[in-house]
Formats: sequence, C-alpha cells, structure tokens
Amino acid sequence: MGLFRTSGILGVAESALEFALAASEEAHPNEYMGFLRGDDASKLGLDEDGTVLTDVLVIPGTESNPVSATVKTSMVPNDMRAAGSIHSHPNGVLKPSDADLATFGRGDVHIIVGYPYGRDDWKAFDSDGTEVELPVLDVEPPEESFFDFDQADIDAELREEEFDQ
Repeated sequence: MGLFRTSGILGVAESALEFALAASEEAHPNEYMGFLRGDDASKLGLDEDGTVLTDVLVIPGTESNPVSATVKTSMVPNDMRAAGSIHSHPNGVLKPSDADLATFGRGDVHIIVGYPYGRDDWKAFDSDGTEVELPVLDVEPPEESFFDFDQADIDAELREEEFDQ
C-alpha cells in the first residue's frame, strides 16, 4: 500500500471525514458525491510540508440514485485547493468500480465511504485506483472569509452613521 508523502497529501481532517460520513448516511440508499479540497499544512499549525484535506465541497445539481452520483462538470470549481473526490457506495463495497476509475483522473486522492458509514467504513485510492494510506488528522480547518469585513466592521459603520445624524 502506497503513501501520499510523495504527492504531498498528508491526511484528511477528521471534521471533513465526519461530514462526508454523515452526508453519505443521510443520502442512503442513494450515493453521495462531493469534492475534496485541501489546505497547506502550515496553515493548520503542522510542522510538515504538504496538504491536508480539510473540506468537502457539495456541488449544486448533483443527481444520485442507489448505484451512481452524477455532477455537472461545469459546476466543479477548478482551483488550487482541489484535491480529489469523495463518494459513497450504499452497498458497502469499498472498492472503486470501473465507472469510479473513469472519474478518478482529476485530483490526487479519491475516498469511497460505504454502508453503514461508521468511522472505519472508508478507504482512499490514488488516481489509478490503488488503495493508499490516508491518516485522519485532528486539525482545525481554517475559517474561510467570504467578505473582507466582519460583524465588528458593520457595527462600527452603523455607530458612525448614527453619530453623523
């Protein structure tokens, strides 16, 4: 079994894995599908070079049934944090199907979670479908900021407007 050290993937954040397991259980008996995004280990307080999988991105419009999940490729972001995919197998089989292998080209790691979606009901694979070791890391993903202001900025501006009146 290979390691990801050479490709730069150090592991998966426990919170990202827990999210995917819960989402897979909620989607059951249909497949669940998401995309993995990573952050630089140094942003997470780790003294190692590489990437930690920290986010599971759910794509709007994903269609699923008990044997497949399909996303609109035009909806998949193409950014520097993209790292691979994660999806469920409601039948519990933790091996990539031929259809899975055909979609594994994008990204470095692909995780399959299986019924009953417990802590040990998942495996990671490289783009060729070879099982790889992927440690679960107890790290806190960084908070993302969608705006360049926060509540304190809003409150200060409101106080300023009250003062000007």
